[in-house]
This record gives sequence, C-alpha cells and structure tokens, in this order.
Amino acid sequence: MKIGFLALTLVLAAMSSAMAADEADVRALVERFVAAQNAHDSRAVGDLLWDSPQFLWVTRGTAIWGRQPALARFETLYQGTWRLEPVLAELRIVHVADGVAGIHLPIVFTVGAPGQPAQTTRFLMNQVLVKTGAGWKVASILPIPAP
Repeated sequence: MKIGFLALTLVLAAMSSAMAADEADVRALVERFVAAQNAHDSRAVGDLLWDSPQFLWVTRGTAIWGRQPALARFETLYQGTWRLEPVLAELRIVHVADGVAGIHLPIVFTVGAPGQPAQTTRFLMNQVLVKTGAGWKVASILPIPAP
C-alpha cells in the first residue's frame, strides 16, 4: 500500500511539474505573440501560428481558416495602426488536454486603417494553443468585445 501511495505521489508531482513548465511556455508564447504583433512582424507571427488548414481566426464576424490567409489579413492590418496592450496580470491559462491549452486575456486593441484615426477597443482574447514538435502554436484566435 505504501509503495502504491508513493508511486501515485511521484506521478502527481511529475504531472504538476510538467503542467507548470507548459504554463511557463504558454505564457512565453503569448508574450512573443504580442511583441510580434506590435512590431508588425508577420514572419515572427507566422512562426507562432499553427501551420494547418484547421487554424482558425474569427475577426469581425468572419472566419479566416488557415495560417497563410491569416497572415495575409495581418499584413493588411499592419499597413495602418495595429497595437495590442494585454493585461498580462490577468492572463488565465487552462489545461484542456495533453498538448492543448486555452488562454483568456483582457487586451486593448488600437486599430485604424492607413491615414484614418485609430480606435481603441477592449477585448477578451481567447486562444487555443497546441503543442507541436516545434513547441506551442496558436491554433485559434477568438477576440470577443468586452463590455
């Protein structure tokens, strides 16, 4: 009985350690994603997106499927004002399954078309992340306007 309890304790400790490491990696991905967006660096953003036709970004009620179409849309947005200001202290990371995590993050978007005044809007950013052989990648982006 003692051996079973010890084995269970070791397994739980290992799982807890792995989840903590995953959370640190997910937090780092979120920070890199924001930095790349604010730098208007589509190459760096592309490196963080899941390279799959199943990648999904819902923006202004429109579904954009696939990494390349998303990058093309980002490139268009980068021609104007595009700035993200996350409230990282309120980042929530949810372990969904092995290799799958969700994030919820209050964020302020400052967006404006080229030559037009920018507008600031608060959103609740929701993303699903998947762990690949190359690390964590953003698999979906769903920003919801905050009240």
